[in-house]
Amino acid sequence: MVRVLPTLLLLAFTVYCLVSVVQSPDGEVRSLPKWAWILLVLFFPLAGGLAYVIAGRPLGAGARGVGRGPGGRPRQAPRGPDDDDDFLRGL
Repeated sequence: MVRVLPTLLLLAFTVYCLVSVVQSPDGEVRSLPKWAWILLVLFFPLAGGLAYVIAGRPLGAGARGVGRGPGGRPRQAPRGPDDDDDFLRGL
């Protein structure tokens, strides 16, 4: 089992990176085009995966700022039903 564990971890990391590349929007992947990241991760699983995580993965919500939605726009705070005029009109 000890000999198989590194192989399983590398396989899981490679699959994670591939899924992340494929599901990322085209304009948000950094440094290289998506097809290049896919080839890099497939042919060089450890080095390509690490390079993608460090330099290619889209910036997360923390990098855009706290409380920011898609595209960096501020999110609206949730409103209760008593603050929603349309809901109150329907009562």
